[in-house]
Amino acid sequence: MAVGGRRRQRAFIGSFTAAGGPGIVTADVDASTGALTVLSSLDGLPDPSYLALSPDGDMLYAVSETAEGAVAAYRVQGDKPEPAGRPVPTGANGPTHLTVHGGHVLTADYGSGSVTAVPVRPDGSLADAPSGVLRHTGSGPHTPRQHGPHAHQVQPDPSGRWTVSVDLGTDSVRVCTLTGGAPVLHRETALRPGSGPRHLAFHPDGSYAYVVNELTPTVTVCRWEAADGTLKPLVETAILPGSPSGDAYPSGIAVSPDGRFVWTATRGEDVLSTFAVEGDGGGLRLIGTVPCGGRWPRAITASGGFLYAANERSGDVSWFAVDPETGLPCRGGSVEVPAASCVVVG
Repeated sequence: MAVGGRRRQRAFIGSFTAAGGPGIVTADVDASTGALTVLSSLDGLPDPSYLALSPDGDMLYAVSETAEGAVAAYRVQGDKPEPAGRPVPTGANGPTHLTVHGGHVLTADYGSGSVTAVPVRPDGSLADAPSGVLRHTGSGPHTPRQHGPHAHQVQPDPSGRWTVSVDLGTDSVRVCTLTGGAPVLHRETALRPGSGPRHLAFHPDGSYAYVVNELTPTVTVCRWEAADGTLKPLVETAILPGSPSGDAYPSGIAVSPDGRFVWTATRGEDVLSTFAVEGDGGGLRLIGTVPCGGRWPRAITASGGFLYAANERSGDVSWFAVDPETGLPCRGGSVEVPAASCVVVG
C-alpha cells in the first residue's frame, strides 16, 4: 500500500505452524524506530519457514518446510498478502530457504540435499511444476548431521550471473548457473570438514563472501571472483569471544549496506555478534556480542539501520537500532510471533 506516492514499509515474518506459529505474519515498520506492529496473519501454508520478496516488492514467496515440500506465491497488497494460485510441490523434502532469480524461484531443500527451480509467470504467480532440480552429493565427518547432503541456502551473487547453494551436510558451497530452467553445477568449493556451513552473505562490492558455520561457531571469509564464478576460502574467525557455555549453533548472517559490519546470530548462546570488516573486506574483527532479545534466534535481517531477529523458541521478533560508529545493535523492543523463523523487510 502506498502513502503519499511511497510504498509503506512492511515486514513479513515466517513461522512454524506445526509448533504453534500463525503462518505468515505481516507487520508495519516504523521507519524512525524500527518498531514492528502486527497487522495480519495468514495460515493456509504449513510451516512457511522462509520468505522472499520479488525485486519490485509486489510478490512474496514462501517455502513450506514439510516432508512433501512446496513453494507458494502471494500478492503484496493492503495489510495482508493474497495467495496467487495454489502451492506448487517441489518434489523435495524440507525446503528451508528460497530466492528469486532469473525468472524463477529457487529453493534449498534441506532434507533432500537439492536445489529446485520453479518458473515465475509474467504475473508473478508460479508455474504448476518445477523446471529443474540439482541434487547435491557427499557427506561430512559430523554424524548424524552430515550423513548426506543438506542444502540450507540458495541465493544469487551480486553480479546476478551465478547462484550459490550452501550445504551443511557436505561442508561445501556450490556455484551454479541457471540454464534452461535448471540449476547446473559450475564449481564446488570445499570448506573445513565438520564446519557445517549454513548461510552466506556477500560484501556489497561483490568481492568477498562470509559463510556462517552451524556446527562450529565460526565465519569463513571467502574471496569471490564473479568473472569466473570462483569462491576461495581465506580465513575462519570465531563468532564468540570465548568457549560457549553450552549449545552454540550459529544461524543467520547479515552485512551492513555500506560493507563496514557483519552480524551473526547464535542459538543456544542466544546472542548477536558484531564484526568490523577490515581492509578491503577480507578480514573480520569481533567487536562484541549482545543478547538477541529472546531464545533461539533462527534468522536475522538488516534493513534501514536496524537489525531484526526471529527468535523461534521464545516466540518473538526483536528489533535493534545499529550504532553507526561501532555497528553494535541496541534492542528497541519485540513483538510476539510464536515459532518465528525469519523476517524479510520491504
